[in-house]
Amino acid sequence: MRIVINGRTVDREFIDRVEEISGQNLSSCMQCGTCTASCPMVEAMQLSPRRVMHLLQMGLRDYVEGANTAWLCASCHTCEARCPRAVDLPKVMEAIRLLTLRKNKDRVDPQRLEPTVIDQAPQVAMVGCFRKLTA
Repeated sequence: MRIVINGRTVDREFIDRVEEISGQNLSSCMQCGTCTASCPMVEAMQLSPRRVMHLLQMGLRDYVEGANTAWLCASCHTCEARCPRAVDLPKVMEAIRLLTLRKNKDRVDPQRLEPTVIDQAPQVAMVGCFRKLTA
């Protein structure tokens, strides 16, 4: 169900789907910021991991899916190891990626990669990239 509050669309179905796919209870996050302080990729992210959790709790799908945060998550599990509520944030980020890719919208187009990237990148990196970033 989608409702509009102060001009923003709240998508309860999105919250439910992220929780179902990730196996995490989004409301268990208490917004302490430990995940953001622990994240090695936070400087490159448009939204901090704490901010993503906050936006997810509010059901603001467009903000979450529009940011690069879920795509840049290294899945290093540092945030999970340090979270006082044991929220597995990498699973949440994976759920966001999966829900976006299920729209058949690739995050990267393999046809547009520079030939030097294709020639020089390790094969395992290319496979990992395509598995994570393409539908």
